[in-house]
Amino acid sequence: MPPATASAVTRISPHCSGRTAGRRGASDRRLKRRHMGQNVGMQEAFGVVIVAVVVLAAIAAVVSLATSHRALDDLGKGGLSLRDGADLPPAGERLPTGMSASGAREAEIRQMLEARNARRARRGEAAVDVEAELRALSRPAVDPALLGEIRDLVEARNARRVRQGKPPLDVEEEVRRRLEDLG
Repeated sequence: MPPATASAVTRISPHCSGRTAGRRGASDRRLKRRHMGQNVGMQEAFGVVIVAVVVLAAIAAVVSLATSHRALDDLGKGGLSLRDGADLPPAGERLPTGMSASGAREAEIRQMLEARNARRARRGEAAVDVEAELRALSRPAVDPALLGEIRDLVEARNARRVRQGKPPLDVEEEVRRRLEDLG
């Protein structure tokens, strides 16, 4: 066997020597900075691109605002909307009030009471007088304090009428009329 001699270095290791074998490394390119020259055009166009994007976004916002305003006007209108029913008045008209509304209300209450009586008859129970129940349900519940205030108001009005030389009003009749006006 030959004596042990130092072996010759046959290859360069980039890890040990700090030099690169083959392609130039990032450290060489960083020192020369030749690759940076190609981005100058892009840097100059950056401001133009930003302005163009902002202008296009503003135009899109204005267009979407205009279309959403129309969409909000149509919101709630459609096949399932309550406002599209044939029995309801158009949006500009008011709902019926006063005697027409109370008449419809009484008709609906009467219908419900008759349906309740029909159920009671099917169960074998005694029927209830519909008209008496309707009167009891239609009679307004009056707060005693409110009744006292109305009575005081009518009495003060009567005192004023007497001072003016006019005949006094019937207090009970006037209180009843005022309560009916309140509903």
